[in-house]
Amino acid sequence: MGATKTEHFTDKQNQIATLAKAIGHPARVAIIEYLMKVDSCICGDIVNELPLAQPTVSQHLKELKNAGLIKGNIEGNAICYCIDEKAIEKLQNYFGNISTKLTKKKNDCC
Repeated sequence: MGATKTEHFTDKQNQIATLAKAIGHPARVAIIEYLMKVDSCICGDIVNELPLAQPTVSQHLKELKNAGLIKGNIEGNAICYCIDEKAIEKLQNYFGNISTKLTKKKNDCC
């Protein structure tokens, strides 16, 4: 695969792309939805909610954490996860701005 040339894009564009890539898998969307549903930090219960093996769920959690969509705190031998509200706000603002602009714009395209 070629170079991504991320240096040619703004920090905001790179941040949104990273967040979007992280939610680009249905298992990760399911994890975020589950964390939103329980509305608290979760330690280990996520594996029981998905039809995936524990190592696979751990890999998806790692991707979400690396992107900044979730936070993890170590409690004993377990890592507890919860939503990082700041990252969700970034996505909400980005897609909200797109929606607002499309609503105001006359749709004369195609």
